[in-house]
Amino acid sequence: MISVVNLVRKYSLGKEPLIALDNVSISISQGEFVSIMGTSGSGKSTLLNLIGGLDRFDSGEISVDGLDIASLDENQLAKYRREKIGFIFQSYNLVPTLTALQNVELPLIFSGIPKNDRLTKVQDMLKTVGLQDRVNHRPTEMSGGEQQRVAVARALINNPAIILGDEPTGNLDSKTGEEIMDLLTWMNKNNGLTVVMVTHDAEKARYADRVVHIKDGRIIRGEG
Repeated sequence: MISVVNLVRKYSLGKEPLIALDNVSISISQGEFVSIMGTSGSGKSTLLNLIGGLDRFDSGEISVDGLDIASLDENQLAKYRREKIGFIFQSYNLVPTLTALQNVELPLIFSGIPKNDRLTKVQDMLKTVGLQDRVNHRPTEMSGGEQQRVAVARALINNPAIILGDEPTGNLDSKTGEEIMDLLTWMNKNNGLTVVMVTHDAEKARYADRVVHIKDGRIIRGEG
């Protein structure tokens, strides 16, 4: 499903360019759960952002379900992100003035789904992640774990083929982090979602089918 070949991403940093990714190649199968491990600055989040169409690369190839990411213009990239990808971030990225229902509803509004259909779908999704009693609560009225469940529901609401998680348990205590990982694993196994998760936590990485280690912009173990 995801094919990355000889990927290079450089950033300007003074006179010398910073090479964030140096000829990275990896293939991820449909329905696979892959953890990408590395220290801060290793290039793991850069790789995730490039797969998700949030950034442009300098050379190489990314193909997702046969789609050449480099060939897409900005509107096509937005459509790709909206229809193919669900993002889960460490900081939740919820809109603080909106309720749980309204936060999860946002992607459906952007997709042009009618209001009655949106509400039914959002309520069902919040029930799936165990938040049926928090539908009308705002982020400030919820715990960190509940906020991340809202973020997971939002990531899943458009039925994406791929979930990209950037340290999704980084701001959570260990017990709540395990609950979120159990939820992602359940979605992976029962719904056939492809999950690619960046983490520096070996305990969380063990939930994956495969662990890929990246260092100084190069994959050092687990490529394939």
